[in-house]
Amino acid sequence: MDIEIKILTSDDTNCFIELINIFKEVFKMDDFEMPNSNYLRNLLNKPDFKVLVTQHNDRVIGGLTVYVLHSYFSARPIAYIYDVGVTTNYQRQGVGRKMISHLIKYCEENGFEDAYVEAENDDIEAVNFYKTTSISSMLQATHFTYSFDK
Repeated sequence: MDIEIKILTSDDTNCFIELINIFKEVFKMDDFEMPNSNYLRNLLNKPDFKVLVTQHNDRVIGGLTVYVLHSYFSARPIAYIYDVGVTTNYQRQGVGRKMISHLIKYCEENGFEDAYVEAENDDIEAVNFYKTTSISSMLQATHFTYSFDK
């Protein structure tokens, strides 16, 4: 399969919207409301937020989002992979692994310390997927959330 993987810029807001719609489908986000295009364009402009998409025949078929984190213990940034999704028709064809590999190469070329992603233990598909990528280590952790009233 001939695919193209690229990191989006603020000129690629429509591709970002296509990816968000894939996330909505794959993650079953039924009550999700799409932010407006100006917000998404501004988000793509931020140096600490990256969106990588995979296209087949000029159509977005998957992608991932990354937050670039800076720490006190290293001058090199860390890539926090937040969401990874591939549209249903293209799953289990190596698209996700190719995206992770592309991101790893990008991080290596751009001086990142490392990259990491979290998956919920009961999300067996996600855990099994990440185990098929070129991980360096796996750590069990508990996730704590602080929610705030609107």
